[in-house]
Amino acid sequence: MSAAPVTASAPPISRYPVPELKDLPDDIREKILAVQEKAGFVPNVFLGFAHRPDEFRAFFAYHDALLLRESGLTKGEKEMIIVATSGVNRCLYCVVAHGAILRIYEKKPQLADQLATNPRKADLTPRQHAMIEFALKVCSAAQDVDDADFAALRAHGFSDEDIWDIGAITALFGLSNRMANLISLRPNDEFYLMGRQPRPAR
Repeated sequence: MSAAPVTASAPPISRYPVPELKDLPDDIREKILAVQEKAGFVPNVFLGFAHRPDEFRAFFAYHDALLLRESGLTKGEKEMIIVATSGVNRCLYCVVAHGAILRIYEKKPQLADQLATNPRKADLTPRQHAMIEFALKVCSAAQDVDDADFAALRAHGFSDEDIWDIGAITALFGLSNRMANLISLRPNDEFYLMGRQPRPAR
């Protein structure tokens, strides 16, 4: 099994060279093929970041340690943070890719667009609004975070470890957003339509 071929007329997915799967170290190739098996396609971030294998390993090790750990945040709430802060950072790749994941997790076709455009108008619970407000502050003015910000989140039931998660997700995707913009990482076409239509009830 291999990644979908890129035709000569297709726009490049990165301004840096994208390696062939067969040329990658075994561990990276196996990780990419496992993602392809699950998703049905290879998200371009895996191919773009594979340009530097050591950094690929480090980035996805931290990504998985943070996003897959047990937490007081749901999977959907983690994606809300990513989409809202990626919108602030104007990262097309992360807004489109993680917007698709958010739509699927939350089963709310409108939510990702709301968060990417104007998070304060998004259809969120008061708890989630508090979470997003904190993430936006970490994204744009982390130097101003103080005890009052922690107290506001604790009042909504967030633990200090949950607050770490909110900040760390924001920080990790600050890196991801900037690298995606640097290399002009193109979102896969598949992401744009995912989760747009609610699944009919069975």
